[in-house]
Amino acid sequence: MNTFLIIVPDGGMLFEAAGIADILTQANRLLPDTHPEAKNAPYQVTVATTQPHRVVHGVSGLNLLADHRLCDLDPTLPRDTILVTGKGLSEAEGSDVVRWLQQAAPSARRVVSVCGGALLLAQTGLLNGRHATTHWRLIDTLQSQYPQVTVERGPMYVQDGPVWTSGGVSSGFDLTLALVEEDHGFSIAKSVAQDLVMFLRRPGGQSQFSRYLLNQASDGPIRKLQTWLPEHLTDDLSVESLAERVAMSPRNFTRVFTRETGITPAKYVEEVRLSAARQLLEQTTQNIERIALATGFGGGLNLRRVFERNLQLTPTEYRERFCSKILA
Repeated sequence: MNTFLIIVPDGGMLFEAAGIADILTQANRLLPDTHPEAKNAPYQVTVATTQPHRVVHGVSGLNLLADHRLCDLDPTLPRDTILVTGKGLSEAEGSDVVRWLQQAAPSARRVVSVCGGALLLAQTGLLNGRHATTHWRLIDTLQSQYPQVTVERGPMYVQDGPVWTSGGVSSGFDLTLALVEEDHGFSIAKSVAQDLVMFLRRPGGQSQFSRYLLNQASDGPIRKLQTWLPEHLTDDLSVESLAERVAMSPRNFTRVFTRETGITPAKYVEEVRLSAARQLLEQTTQNIERIALATGFGGGLNLRRVFERNLQLTPTEYRERFCSKILA
């Protein structure tokens, strides 16, 4: 059997674990009859809880009865896949998972995380020197606390060798379909996606859903400049112009701004303008050219390039997905 252990910390969204189990079970239904030791053997899915009992309490108030308590499972046994669905509610709970994973990882074919589970993988050292991702709200936390990890901000999921990480919540389903494709091929994965009415490869990345968390500087001229920027998107926002506004040389301004915000002035300006354009696409019926002019992009072509580079979507596609239902 293709053993697949799902570790579910307490207090999370239970549909993560349930949905992943359903995807794997659907794949099993579609597999042809084969010898149990064949490469495409069916999944044997088990769920383990981090609690001292077998009941996992979900954030919704619903409960899930796990197959095992994690503390009862021998971490040294060989397993195909170990997946962690979150980081848990307490530091003690997370530490228990980290200690177990450190013993279990050498005997596992691959280790996987969904959402905040990447923080636990990072604590084990499994992500050191690897590319990884997590929920967009936790991206900066992962990067700052674990500088040995190369954090990817956009993708729904990232594979680096035997370690897979995914973004927030439902992106775990995208990752699970990718695991099915790796294990059983494109045809099976496509059939699972079709049966469950899912994208096999969802267009765009998790950045399309996020609100850009623009880092704020501490009190001072850079913070005042950040407050001024959103109301002056059509002004000259070149480095030279901004530096003059805060009475600094362009070189010193770039150094200070980047140090205080963690991002270059040019990238910050682009993100402020992008955030404003997203809001107009969601909440107004203004055409693309008018939005581009109002947010300082100059024209629709520039706006499209920025959207495709940052969100992997065109402005029109973004509006179709996220515009107000009243406007639609």
